[in-house]
Amino acid sequence: MMANNNQVKVKVCGMTNLKDTLLAVEEGSDAVGFIFYKKSPRSVTMKLVREIVLELPPFVDTVGVFVDETEEKINKIADYCNLDMVQLHGDESPAFCKKIRRRVIKAIRVKDMQSVKKLSSFEVSGFLLDTFSENIHGGTGKVFDWNLALPAKKLGPVIMAGGLTPNNVRQAIQRVRPYGVDVCSGVESQPGIKDHKKIRVFLKNAKAGGKHEQA
Repeated sequence: MMANNNQVKVKVCGMTNLKDTLLAVEEGSDAVGFIFYKKSPRSVTMKLVREIVLELPPFVDTVGVFVDETEEKINKIADYCNLDMVQLHGDESPAFCKKIRRRVIKAIRVKDMQSVKKLSSFEVSGFLLDTFSENIHGGTGKVFDWNLALPAKKLGPVIMAGGLTPNNVRQAIQRVRPYGVDVCSGVESQPGIKDHKKIRVFLKNAKAGGKHEQA
């Protein structure tokens, strides 16, 4: 089932502390994301995430983000931290995705139509569309051509990411009507530290954007 126009889901990613995570949840975030990628300035430990997850209220999805990690380590971390989902941000294959013992969101860096066509070979719960970069796996802070998200919707639930901010999220939702949106750097004061005012405005605008039938 695809989300109705008034049910766009919001995930705030790159959480590094309990305070920011709880604020996002209180403001209406449907999911929170934790990055298990050592090269990221938002990288977190298993112990910290386990502690944060235990403090969260029910009906909030927790997502672990990984980049070209081994299946054993992903499954181990997901179990230890009680994660609901796993988001794969590297060059993981369709076969690899099936080895993960959680619902999988496959992230893809959108460069052109060929990028979108690759999605058809994956059997996953949804696709996160991010901005293409040669050397950065997400967190670029730049938007991609939103028109490319439209054909991707035929292949499964689409989550828009890449350069979303409180200022443009409403426009993105009205243009694409995605299943969900994902924000990280767009609501930060510095990498890994969230700006609480930006989180509030982002969530308010995202939820409002999803309630309009017409763009």
